[in-house]
Amino acid sequence: MKPKLFITRELFPDVIDKLCKYYDVEVWDRYQPPPYEVILNKAREVDAMVTLLTDRIDCNLLQQAKRLRIIAQYAVGYDNIDVECATRLGIYITNTPGVLTEATAELTWALILALARRIVEADHFVRWGEWYRLKTGWHPLMLLGVELKGKTLGVIGLGRIGSRVAEIAVKGFGMRVIYYDIVRREDLEKALGIEYRDLDQLLQEADIVTIHVPLTKETYHMINEERLKKMKRSALLINTARGAVIDTEALVKALREGWIAGAALDVFEQEPIDPNHPLMAFKNVVLVPHIGSATYEARHAMAELVAENLIAFYEGREPPTLVNKEVLKVRPPGFK
Repeated sequence: MKPKLFITRELFPDVIDKLCKYYDVEVWDRYQPPPYEVILNKAREVDAMVTLLTDRIDCNLLQQAKRLRIIAQYAVGYDNIDVECATRLGIYITNTPGVLTEATAELTWALILALARRIVEADHFVRWGEWYRLKTGWHPLMLLGVELKGKTLGVIGLGRIGSRVAEIAVKGFGMRVIYYDIVRREDLEKALGIEYRDLDQLLQEADIVTIHVPLTKETYHMINEERLKKMKRSALLINTARGAVIDTEALVKALREGWIAGAALDVFEQEPIDPNHPLMAFKNVVLVPHIGSATYEARHAMAELVAENLIAFYEGREPPTLVNKEVLKVRPPGFK
C-alpha cells in the first residue's frame, strides 16, 4: 500500500502525476488555503505533506501527526513550521532553495526600476486621465525619477538572491554595492568589487536598500523606526524577503514624515494586506502580492524539487534539500 500524501494547494499536473507513482495523493483543490483544523485533521491521517508558507505547522499539530514522516515545503522559507519540534519527533522538513533565485532577483529589479522611475505612478497618471486633463504632452518636470548608474545599492542578506541582485547592480547598472550579512563574503567582495558594512552604516550610506534575509527572531522588525531614521531622505527601500522584517507601522510613519523617498514591497506582515491599509495612500509606494517566485520556470522547478525530496525519502535516501539534518540521527529516511 502506498503512503498517503496531502498537498495543501494545487501544483502542476505533471508533478502530481509523478508523485502518484509513489504516493496515494490528495490535493486541496480550493484557491484559498485550507483552515488550520483541516490541515490538523489531515496530518493525523497521512504519512507525508506538501505545505506552503501560509500553512501553520506548529508543535500542537506535529505532536498529533503520529504517522507523519516528512513535510516538503513549497518555498525557500519555512518560518511557518516548528522545525525544532519536527526534528525531535523525527519528521523530515525540506524546502525549495536555489530554483527561485533568478525570478526573485528579477522581481527585485522590477521593483527598484518601478520605484526609481515612478512607473506605477506614471501608469495611473495616464490611465486615470490626469495626463489628458492637463493638456500637456511633455513637460521638463513631469514625473521626474532618479538614474541608477553611480548610485549606491545596499544589500541586506547576501545569500543566493542577494548575491544575484548585487551582481546585476554591478554588471548591469554600473552601481556601487555595499552589503550586510552575518557571514562575510570575501569571495564576492573580490569577484564583484562590493564592500561590507555593518547594518547601520549601510542604511546611512545607501541610496537604495534591498532586503534578502530569512525571517528569524533576529530579523523580526530588523528595519524599525530607529533604523529607518538612519536612512537618507532620498533613499528607496525594497523588500522581497519577508514582511515582518520591516516594522510596518514605522514604515508608514517614515513615509508620512518623509524620512525616506519611497518603498516597494512584495511581502507584508499580514497577507493579503487590507485594501484600507495606510500604505495604500502613498504614491511613492509600489505594492505587489508576494509574486517574487511567480514565473512559470521558478514555480515549476519548485514543484519538481518538492517531488524530488518526497521521492528520495520514499526510496530511503536523504532528501536533496533537507532543512533539519539533525533528524537523520533520530530516524532514517523512508517509511519502513
